[in-house]
Amino acid sequence: MPDPSPAPIAAAPSKLLSKNLADLVHLLFLTEPAASVVAAAADPVAALAALEAAGLLTEAARLAAHALPRREAVWWACMCARHTAKSPMPPADLRALEASEAWVFRGEDSVRRRAFEHAQEANFSSPEAWAGVAAFWSGESMAPAGQATVPPAPHLAGTAVAGSVTLSAVRDPPDRRAARLVRFLASARDIGTGGTGRLAHEEG
Repeated sequence: MPDPSPAPIAAAPSKLLSKNLADLVHLLFLTEPAASVVAAAADPVAALAALEAAGLLTEAARLAAHALPRREAVWWACMCARHTAKSPMPPADLRALEASEAWVFRGEDSVRRRAFEHAQEANFSSPEAWAGVAAFWSGESMAPAGQATVPPAPHLAGTAVAGSVTLSAVRDPPDRRAARLVRFLASARDIGTGGTGRLAHEEG
């Protein structure tokens, strides 16, 4: 008699697998120990797990920043920034963060450019500002609106995301860096599988 129970639905592959690991390695500036760990991995998800298991959390975060698609990577930077942000957030930082999140949802070029303008207002000195830079570098052109297209180099958005996430991890008090990065990596994995990656605001 046939089994009437429905077949299980296969989980969608992680968006962390959207890029080939070999194409990512040269963007990560890995130390020899980290390079050895990554060389033994089959794909970005396995490499991320191996780096985290080895305690190479900064390298794991850089990998996630470049492995996620740009929209998801910018969102991840925003979630990490919100996790460690002080309250109240400086106005320029808040504007950069909100514009970055709006770009993720709407993808409008004017919003992308506004995120960069607010990052400039924040003197490129905060996680929120670098999330804004990441949004800007995720677009088609770095040239002013209406001028000839100047595409950003493909690695720039991931580099800005990695910078934003690193700044979020070392925000005062910086001794929480390792614990924060573990939470950030869990957030990246959640985003990779279609989740929101939201993190509760850090206490204290």
